[in-house]
Amino acid sequence: MRHLLDTKDLSLDDALNILDTADYMGEVGQREVKKLPVLQGRTVVNLFFEDSTRTRLSFEAAEKRLSADIINFSAKGSSVSKGESLKDTAQTLAAINADAVVIRHSASGAPQRLAEAGWIDVPVLNAGDGTHAHPTQALLDAMTLRQFKAQVDGVATRGLTLEGLRVAIVGDILHSRVARSNLWLLHTLGATVKFVAPPTLLPVDIENWPAEIYYNLDDAIESGVDAVMMLRIQKERMNAAFFPSSEEYSRLWGLTPERFARLDASAHETAILHPGPMNRGLEICAEAADSPRSWVLRQVTNGVSVRMAVLYLLMTGGSANDFYPGS
Repeated sequence: MRHLLDTKDLSLDDALNILDTADYMGEVGQREVKKLPVLQGRTVVNLFFEDSTRTRLSFEAAEKRLSADIINFSAKGSSVSKGESLKDTAQTLAAINADAVVIRHSASGAPQRLAEAGWIDVPVLNAGDGTHAHPTQALLDAMTLRQFKAQVDGVATRGLTLEGLRVAIVGDILHSRVARSNLWLLHTLGATVKFVAPPTLLPVDIENWPAEIYYNLDDAIESGVDAVMMLRIQKERMNAAFFPSSEEYSRLWGLTPERFARLDASAHETAILHPGPMNRGLEICAEAADSPRSWVLRQVTNGVSVRMAVLYLLMTGGSANDFYPGS
């Protein structure tokens, strides 16, 4: 694995290698000294052409815990705002001997272009591109779901797939790179994915994707789910009316207090996830977000572990077996 551009490119062995390595990195995060010297002397450039808080902070924390040197590049106030091209920026990074590039870009395909154009010969990690992909978000979601499944089944996480797990992804599928990346990764790991959204917020080629489609959240829940992932309505990417009103959206597709109460009263264990930031009262109620069934904060913690794992694997060529002697 040379780059991490899209979960669609990951084999089952690749995915399990990343997740097993992330499990070990999570253990590092519980130590008094939360550092490993594995990337000492290496330089990672965080190349953010699009605003970000959670992803950027998570990558920075991961890089620091691996002892890497960090260069943060923001498009605002840089030469990019003066018209510099992606090629020119990449060649600048090559000239300063960067060892890896983490890129977030509003244009779908920009990380792949950077990785394949030959402008720079280092690992490229996609931190989110347009509506296309967000692979590390999907990996941290998968790590969280593995922990949930391991807890319910009473087994260890190492080597665990998500075979048999039913995951409902609810909301703005059309504009969501998180939904796309989750679909391909969860499918590879053996889970059943159920997309729940109004028809206007589903891609036109959805029938070719390996997902069950529901137009009503109640119907999806009644069909049986083990985890519900609520997506944020991305108003900044919308230039038309995709649903009648916020109240109508919440009533049909939101995890309302009433809907959550029915879910919470069920004897069936169900995990609630959200990639953040949450629109409380729109796609998810406060009762659900703050309940014991919520794994949202665990997702944030796992984000650092997953990004540590990916950086380590791409930049050193190592594997999960490096941390599990005798395996």
